[in-house]
Amino acid sequence: MDFDYIDQSDALARLCERLAGSDWVALDTEFIREKSYYPKLCLIQIGTPDWVSCIDPLSVDIGPLLDALYRDELTLVLHAARQDLEIFYHLRGRLPGSLFDTQLAAPLLGLPEQMGYGNFIKARLNIELAKGHARTDWAARPLSDEQLRYAADDVRYLAQAYEPLREELQARGRLEWLQADLARLGDPALYDIQPQDAWRRLKGAAKLRGPALSVLQSLAAWRESQAKRLDRPRKWILQDDALFALARLKLCSVADMQRVRGLPAPLLEKHGAELLQLIAEARTRPPQPLPEFVRPGELSTAQEGAVDVLMGVLRILAADADLHVSVLASRKDLERLVRGERELALLSGWRRSFAGETLLQVLSGERGLQLREGHLQLLNSAADAVTDAQ
Repeated sequence: MDFDYIDQSDALARLCERLAGSDWVALDTEFIREKSYYPKLCLIQIGTPDWVSCIDPLSVDIGPLLDALYRDELTLVLHAARQDLEIFYHLRGRLPGSLFDTQLAAPLLGLPEQMGYGNFIKARLNIELAKGHARTDWAARPLSDEQLRYAADDVRYLAQAYEPLREELQARGRLEWLQADLARLGDPALYDIQPQDAWRRLKGAAKLRGPALSVLQSLAAWRESQAKRLDRPRKWILQDDALFALARLKLCSVADMQRVRGLPAPLLEKHGAELLQLIAEARTRPPQPLPEFVRPGELSTAQEGAVDVLMGVLRILAADADLHVSVLASRKDLERLVRGERELALLSGWRRSFAGETLLQVLSGERGLQLREGHLQLLNSAADAVTDAQ
């Protein structure tokens, strides 16, 4: 095999010694979570351009490996890091110190946002990755050589792509741009949902008011706590539809609850009285306030035209810098800008200096546009358009 399979503590110790001399490593994981609340870690892949290792966490204590990976001096390179980081967050209660996500970096060099790993490697290395193991039961043992090779390739080529990608970002002055996006990956709220906030993830919660909303919030918190405690998927505890039904109906007894569709008899037998008490208590207190949301009115014809103009400017700026336009802003962002909103990602950090200030200048009339030889051009000032016209 062109990689090491590590399922013994002595081999893991040698790997940790190797990691001690590394500045960075490519990292990926394989996990399952169909039957659990927390993802079950089944394989860890680590690699550099010189070596690749697959570590079996079901066969060996990975504590020493985690110690090595959590060194502040070590940069972990991942692609679409969020799910992998969730695993490490729950293993250690915190995140590793230094991260680099190639999925976040790719759009800063002209590639699409949310690019899958296979497409990223094809675009950067012109290598077609094998498919067919995305739905593998990674908890089953033994893993075949083919499965392990598929997993190893997830870091083998990531390690080959990382340094050229980073160097190109550095050369183009865009490495600093990436830091704000990487910093957001370090927010613990992304990985640890508090039970009292679980209702915010329920589609349709904003349609409820008063006691019904308060009941939904209380039941969602109860379900989240149960799911965490039992390590079971939320919907195995209680389906979303049942949560909403319990919130909307005025139930006075467990017998009333038995008539609610989607409430399993074993659940009511074990927790019926508890749920009834939660519902009764929730109806006596005001709900947590809904997030402020003002439905925007229809844009006027003039405003729609302004959005079209700004979209044209954005495309000019993106094309001149070889950036994918979506990394700067969406049309909805521009609509909000035209409406007068200023709390936008477009108007913070590097996006403001790169594009936001220019768009504000176009909106205020400080800068103009002109069509020359079939190409839209951005002028340094509105006066330039008048001068050219004369």
